[in-house]
Amino acid sequence: MAKFLSQDQINEPQPPPPPHFPHGVCRAWRSHRRQKGFSCEFKECFSLYDKNHKGKIRAADLLAVMRCLGVSPTPAEAQRHLHLHKIERNAELDFSTFLNIMYRQMKQEEPEKEILTALAMIDREKRGLISAAELRAKLTRLGEKLSEEEVDDLLKEAKIGPNGTIKYEEFTRTICLPAADY
Repeated sequence: MAKFLSQDQINEPQPPPPPHFPHGVCRAWRSHRRQKGFSCEFKECFSLYDKNHKGKIRAADLLAVMRCLGVSPTPAEAQRHLHLHKIERNAELDFSTFLNIMYRQMKQEEPEKEILTALAMIDREKRGLISAAELRAKLTRLGEKLSEEEVDDLLKEAKIGPNGTIKYEEFTRTICLPAADY
């Protein structure tokens, strides 16, 4: 049975979260859902930005295309990807180069590691457990907030123990599995 926060607990001042929590959890949770069948999705999105139907997109559109596909590069990261491939901002890139850039960005974000790190920060006693209520509060109130519906969906995948706790390593493995495609 899940425990809920009292009004006093809700109103209690919270220390500011570290810069990567829960933003990293939210971003990682949203993006890991998109990894199943990604090549078709990548091709489809790439094609939408291929205005001249030449199999290329403008380098200036790279950031938008990447974000549409669930990764979260900063403008500087997108520029570094272009620089690595010796592509000028006013040039174009082909699908093969785009896939290479997406692979590098997805690898860099490592959602499972990012989620585990953030959840371990909640686990003050270092027992491998976190409170479902505390996780809900953090995800809906701090950083890049998830909606109540998103948190409900997320917690459906958690095996919440009788005392309202979640084994976060197991939970992280579960939510980072590719989404079922059937």
